[in-house]
Amino acid sequence: MKLEKEAPTIFGEVYCQSWVAGVKGGGSGTNIFIETLKDDIVLDSVYFRGKTSKLTTKPTNKQLFIGRFLSTSNTEKFNFKENTDDKAIDGNSPFELENNECVVSYIKDGKTRYYKLSNIIERQTDALPMSTPPIKN
Repeated sequence: MKLEKEAPTIFGEVYCQSWVAGVKGGGSGTNIFIETLKDDIVLDSVYFRGKTSKLTTKPTNKQLFIGRFLSTSNTEKFNFKENTDDKAIDGNSPFELENNECVVSYIKDGKTRYYKLSNIIERQTDALPMSTPPIKN
C-alpha cells in the first residue's frame, strides 16, 4: 500500500480522545476525529495504533470523520450491540506508524488511496457520566 505524497484535501483539526463509561462494565475506547475543511472528499477508513476502523460522520457535520476503537477494559459482563460500521478491527497494520500518526483511506478515480496524517493531538480522557434514576418526589 503506497502512501500519497500530496494531501487529498485540506485537513482541519485531527485529534483522538479516550473515553470510559461511567458505569462498571459500560466499556471504554478511543475515538479519532478527522476534520476536513472542504467537502471535496469522503474518507473511508483509518489505521491508528495497530487497528483499523471505518470512518463515519454525523448528519449535522459531514466534514468531521470519526473512527471508533473499543478496548477490553471496563467491559466485564457487558454485551455491546455490535455495529459493523463502527467496529474496529485489531490486526497487523500494513503501515509503520508512531503513536501520534494515522493513515486515512479514500477513493479517487475508482482507486483506494492512502494518506498519512501526523501530529495527532491527544485530548484528555472523557469520563462519561453515570446513568442515574430520576428523583421521585
